[in-house]
Amino acid sequence: MRLGRGAARAQGGETDSNRAASLRQEAIAYEHGEGVARDPLRAAALYCASARLGDMQAQYNLGWMYAHGRGVARDDAAAAFFFQAAAEQGLGVAERMLHVVGGATDEVPECLRAPPPDQPAAARPGVNYALTAPRKIVELVHKMAPQYQVEPQLALAIIAAESNFNTQALSPKNAQGLMQLIPETSERFNVKNPYDPAQNIRGGLTYLRWLLAYFEGDLALVAAAYNAGEGKVERYRGVPPYLETRAYVQRILKAVGATAHPFDRTVAPPSPALERIRLALRRK
Repeated sequence: MRLGRGAARAQGGETDSNRAASLRQEAIAYEHGEGVARDPLRAAALYCASARLGDMQAQYNLGWMYAHGRGVARDDAAAAFFFQAAAEQGLGVAERMLHVVGGATDEVPECLRAPPPDQPAAARPGVNYALTAPRKIVELVHKMAPQYQVEPQLALAIIAAESNFNTQALSPKNAQGLMQLIPETSERFNVKNPYDPAQNIRGGLTYLRWLLAYFEGDLALVAAAYNAGEGKVERYRGVPPYLETRAYVQRILKAVGATAHPFDRTVAPPSPALERIRLALRRK
């Protein structure tokens, strides 16, 4: 739970990674006139397409263009946004540049307002966990999930992505157990021993039920929030432009075979940003 905290990294991001790298290389060529006529506006558009896919170097390069007014109008707010996106993925130089341009901003640049990753058209679950996961864990999830109004397939998909069903999983960021609960989440949902399968699953299911209500059953947003945090989903008005998170969302949607999930409106009010997120998606 939270970007980079899962013990089992999401699979399936290679396509986005390759596309993003290709777009970035093309942008570099247009920015510097390497083998093509120099075209800074074309470079900026290509950088942004790569940045949407989560390429932190493209995010940094585009931030640099905005910070210095090279080929585009100088815009410190746009520069800060792209520097922050790159810094959040671990690019140290972006963190330093973020301070140079005045710190973080919540205004999403127009070119970065993109729909969630492509959603699979499958109408049935893409993974049969009864054949691939430990029987005791599958049975426990099927017993507990309905009590929290969560489809067992969703809970199993999260467990597979987070810990690969390892009850003792511990990430470098101290996310623990099957559903990779960070200590704050364990405390929030009264999980005393995150390495106990039943307690960990209970905490994860409680959080999933809350996220489902908060994002009104939108599984792309729910999965992105479980991976990167609901605040990041709200800030980016959709799935954040991180390679890991995009791959994670794709993995969950494919495993579940759906893009929406029933939710209980009495559990939590919807995110204050939900209408803005929907509006941003409708513009595309």
